[in-house]
Amino acid sequence: MTVIDHDDHGDSGGPVAKSEITVVLVDDQALFRSGLRMLIDSQNDMTVVGEAGDGASAQGVVARSRPDVVLMDIRMPQVDGIAGTERIVQAADSGGHLPRIIVLTTFDLDEGAARAIKAGASGFVLKDAEPEFLLSAIRTVHAGTAVIAPSATAELFQHFGGRIAADRNVALGALSDREREIFLLAARGLSNAEIASHEYVSDATVKTHISRILAKLGLRDRVQLVVFAYEHRLI
Repeated sequence: MTVIDHDDHGDSGGPVAKSEITVVLVDDQALFRSGLRMLIDSQNDMTVVGEAGDGASAQGVVARSRPDVVLMDIRMPQVDGIAGTERIVQAADSGGHLPRIIVLTTFDLDEGAARAIKAGASGFVLKDAEPEFLLSAIRTVHAGTAVIAPSATAELFQHFGGRIAADRNVALGALSDREREIFLLAARGLSNAEIASHEYVSDATVKTHISRILAKLGLRDRVQLVVFAYEHRLI
């Protein structure tokens, strides 16, 4: 695999023409980034295309290398992972590239992880997770699925968030009856296949409904759907 040259300051990255899942690493510890790079580059289906040492330089690396997935540390000096996530999402809203972002945190119950998810991250992984779990998380997020179990999201938002006491009907007022049913099943963590079986429809129909639900509620992905559901006391 071709690997982009990296430096200790973490301000590197460039485009590559590859079929693998491309990944950018954002962490202020060069040694930790090096370990992640070795792990990821050992896989046949993914490769590291850039690194950044903080949230400030992450945006530029993402713009140049256009990765599929970003691993973003929460706690970094100067610009942390929450602000780094916000900057990448805001740049994408202005026509830039929007990768899937997985935030890395030391603590299971981490308010920073919850804030990063609300800012647009696609999930969180503990920094001491097993290597296979992290690799699976990258593949899962790249496929468009959340990497947070609904129970973990519930725990986060019961502990730190979920302060919006909105009326259920107001929150879901834009959805049809079928869309509301599918929304609540998706918010509980059911897969498309499980929802299809529950609703007696095809997987393709569920996928279409999920896309419409996200568009109507102004949500980016299923992770934000789960967050929305817990914030509005819908499940």
